[in-house]
Amino acid sequence: MSKRDHAERRVLENNQETNLADQVLLEKVQAMVGREYGRVYAWDQVNAPMIRHWCEIMGIENPLYTDSNFARSQGYSDVVAPPGMLQVWCMGGLSPENFPAPSSQENNFEVLKVIDPYGYPAVVAVNSDLAFNRQIVAGERLYFTSKLDSVSEEKTTGLGTGFFVTVLMDYFSEKVDGNDEPVGQQLFRVFKFKPAHRADVKIEQKSASVIKRPLPGISDDTRFFWEGCDAGKLLIQRCTACQTLRHPPGPVCSECHSFDWDSVEASGKAQLYSFVVMHYPEVPPFNYPNPIGLIELEEGVRLIAGLVGVEPGTLQIGQRLQVEFHRFDEQQTLPQFRPVAG
Repeated sequence: MSKRDHAERRVLENNQETNLADQVLLEKVQAMVGREYGRVYAWDQVNAPMIRHWCEIMGIENPLYTDSNFARSQGYSDVVAPPGMLQVWCMGGLSPENFPAPSSQENNFEVLKVIDPYGYPAVVAVNSDLAFNRQIVAGERLYFTSKLDSVSEEKTTGLGTGFFVTVLMDYFSEKVDGNDEPVGQQLFRVFKFKPAHRADVKIEQKSASVIKRPLPGISDDTRFFWEGCDAGKLLIQRCTACQTLRHPPGPVCSECHSFDWDSVEASGKAQLYSFVVMHYPEVPPFNYPNPIGLIELEEGVRLIAGLVGVEPGTLQIGQRLQVEFHRFDEQQTLPQFRPVAG
């Protein structure tokens, strides 16, 4: 056998081994689809303090969630939990696997550990969808059961190549008589993958270096704001009937329903109400890590804007900020915020 024949045979054997390993993996994960996992109980009953904290953080003002007398007037026995809190009640806490007895010790994402040794080390959450049967009221105690709903075929994305894994969780309200009542369902999907080569990412970034920032959608309601930015002014919409400030701009006042408005120039002084730091995927032409803040202006309204002159690891809720206007691509001026002393 020639050296060339030997090399070709070796390549063929390697490909067969790879395909065999892939086939074994696929058979393993597909055999797990449909597997059901036991109950995971909440540490605490649905309760008013946690609901209040949630509403405060989210900026929600609804008396159904915070005023027990109002909730009773609407036919409920106590305050109602915002539907978006469904997952919160059965979380483990600081340690994500710290659940109260007699919760199941099974891992409903155990299939990820099966996939991992085949060369798919990374995982990222993709989406979480919630469905609701009814309102949840303070005093109820919840638990969920779960099922491995599906594992996709191998897919290639900008992140890399791997499998989309979907788990369904059914939430129940525990009843004394044992007739536990379903209250909602959560679909949670992750991507288990082998990351794309960084060299490929650099090539993509180089070719995308000429990409410009997308322009905002401008309407009759928002044009004044963007024209103000071009002039170096941070303008806030004001209802001329009741003087309420509002942002984002809109056609009608949420307080008095008047259609009449003007604008006032904000001082630009603000504080950091909340923030995220974007790391991946890296979308041109933005720089990464990319800190984005929810900014609370001195005048009381909030807006989302980029943060400049900061180390992402040093950001702190409540720190003082000052607006700056930056021109991009000779096509738009954006308000961004820089930390200031004190």
